[in-house]
Amino acid sequence: MTNKSIFGLSENIAAALSYLFGAFSGVVVLILERENKFVRFHALQSTLFFLFLYVIGAILNFVTSIPLLGWLLGLAINPLLVIGGVLMVLVALFLMLKAYEGTTFKIPILGEVVWGQIFK
Repeated sequence: MTNKSIFGLSENIAAALSYLFGAFSGVVVLILERENKFVRFHALQSTLFFLFLYVIGAILNFVTSIPLLGWLLGLAINPLLVIGGVLMVLVALFLMLKAYEGTTFKIPILGEVVWGQIFK
């Protein structure tokens, strides 16, 4: 039998849900789940991963808003943002699948940092 988590959900479902709406769902699950370290790991990893991507997107968006230079860079950056958005969705689906399978998949570098915070 699997361990239970918030709202009586099995831990793998709760962990997968932490990736569903990016950093928002990660924060919500992280706040609500106090005991289950598997769920907390995925919630914190989701929060930090998506916040990092949001910050990168905001920086790129700011750079492309600079007159002239930004417009020229925007010609190169905008297609990359579309590709990045698609990749972000695919990575989120992959991470959801791994969490649902009960795997503690660590995103390179970030996953180790999260692991150290949750399992210290």
